[in-house]
Amino acid sequence: MSNAVSALNAVSDGDGIVQITEMGLQGMITLRGDLASKDVAKAIKLTGCAVPGQRAVTQSGEMSVAWMSPDELLILCPHAQAATLAGDMAAALGSAHGLITNVSDARAMFTVTGPAMREVIAKLAPVDMSPDVFKPGMIRRTRLAQIAAAFYLKDDETCVIVCFRSVAQYMFDLLKSVSRT
Repeated sequence: MSNAVSALNAVSDGDGIVQITEMGLQGMITLRGDLASKDVAKAIKLTGCAVPGQRAVTQSGEMSVAWMSPDELLILCPHAQAATLAGDMAAALGSAHGLITNVSDARAMFTVTGPAMREVIAKLAPVDMSPDVFKPGMIRRTRLAQIAAAFYLKDDETCVIVCFRSVAQYMFDLLKSVSRT
């Protein structure tokens, strides 16, 4: 059996106006179902987080739950816990209509950190990044240039980006480029 590796082996660049880092191995689980149901809430409770509202992220320790669409959540957890957590969540969901899938190896995550983080993201995404509009705990699922992605603010200077693993190098290069111009 092979050892899991992240898309870019935690590569980092700080030569621009922000620090860009591929986050390494990250656990990611997609949950699809009725987000208002007690069964989904029971499954999400295993993370220690609440079911987030529309375009929001809830956090508890190393776990986060991000709203992705009216019937989809993305659970972020330590990579080593993803398979077990997905199984436990499926068991908690029981016979309720839903889908839980471990997508850890299909995605890549990046952080963009620094006082100019909002300017870098604003160059790429059709989102109002002003501090009074886009606040920590909010998430957007959109495009960064031509890359399908989701991003949220962990705090006032840290943006977390999730994209498909297949475009990780392109995302990293794109972020480096806009951070230098």
